[in-house]
Amino acid sequence: MRYYSPLRYPGGKGRLADYIRLLLEKNCIEGGTYVEPFAGGAAVALALLLKGAVSRIIINDLSRPIYSFWFSVLNETKALLKLIEETEVTITEWRRQKQVQLNPDSFSTLELGFSTFFLNRTNRSGILSAGVIGGQQQLGKWKLDARYNKDILIARIKRIAAVRDKIELYCCDVFQFINIIVPSLDSKTLIYFDPPYFSKGDTLYDNYFEAEDHRRLAAVIKKDVKIPWIISYDDVPEIARIYKSYELRRFQLSYSAARRYKGTEIMIYSESCHPPTKEEIGKAGIRVAFI
Repeated sequence: MRYYSPLRYPGGKGRLADYIRLLLEKNCIEGGTYVEPFAGGAAVALALLLKGAVSRIIINDLSRPIYSFWFSVLNETKALLKLIEETEVTITEWRRQKQVQLNPDSFSTLELGFSTFFLNRTNRSGILSAGVIGGQQQLGKWKLDARYNKDILIARIKRIAAVRDKIELYCCDVFQFINIIVPSLDSKTLIYFDPPYFSKGDTLYDNYFEAEDHRRLAAVIKKDVKIPWIISYDDVPEIARIYKSYELRRFQLSYSAARRYKGTEIMIYSESCHPPTKEEIGKAGIRVAFI
C-alpha cells in the first residue's frame, strides 16, 4: 500500500517515510517511538507504524477539525465509517459540511471530524478553506468525488483503528506539547517537527505561524528538547539563519497545491541525530532527492 493516511494534506511528507525509517535505523531508534507535534495527515507516522518501523506513534495537532477527525478514527470508528458509507458526495452535501466547519461549536466531535474528512477529500489540494474540486457548477475536468474512493478510504481507516492501542493523540499548542509531553519520552524516540511553512503558511493551514513564532519555536527546541529530533521547513533564508548552528540538508519534494511543481525544503538535525549519507540513501533505494 502506497498511502496510509485517509487525509490529503498540503506539503504532506509521506514520501519521506522510507528516508525517516533509514534515519531511525542509523540512530538505533527503530522499534521505538515516533512523534509528530504538527501531525496534519500523519502520513509518515502511519507509514512507520503500519510497516513495523516503530512500536508507537504520538500525533498532535492544534487544529480542532484535524484533531476531531483523528479522534473519530480512533474512538468512534464504526460511527465514522457509517457516515462515510451512507453520505452522498454531492454539492448540496459539500455546502452542508462547509457550514459545520463554520459553526464547529454547534456540532459533535464526530460530526466535525467527518466534515473535516469530507472537505479534505473534496476540496482542492485537501485544504479545508479552499473551493470544491470541479467548482460550484461542477464544470471542471475533475468532479468533487475525484479523490473520494469510499472503499479505499474506509480500508485505510479500519487499518489505523486496528492499531489504536499504539497511537496517542493530543490537541495541544506545540509549546504546551514540548513542555508537557516531551519530558516523558525516553531516548529511543524521534520527534519530527513539521511546522507551518515560513512563506505562505497562512494560505495553507488553520493555525499558521508569524515570524516570531518560528523564532520562538527554534529557541524552545534548542533549550528544552534533549532527545533526537528533526525539523523540515520551506527553504528560505530566515530559517537557515535561525538554525545555522545545526546540520542542514536540502531536499526536493513534489507539490500539488494549486499546481504541480517541485519545491526545495530544508531538513534540520539535532546534534544527537545523525543523517544518512547520500551513499546510504542511494543504497537503500530511497527516492528523496537530497541536494
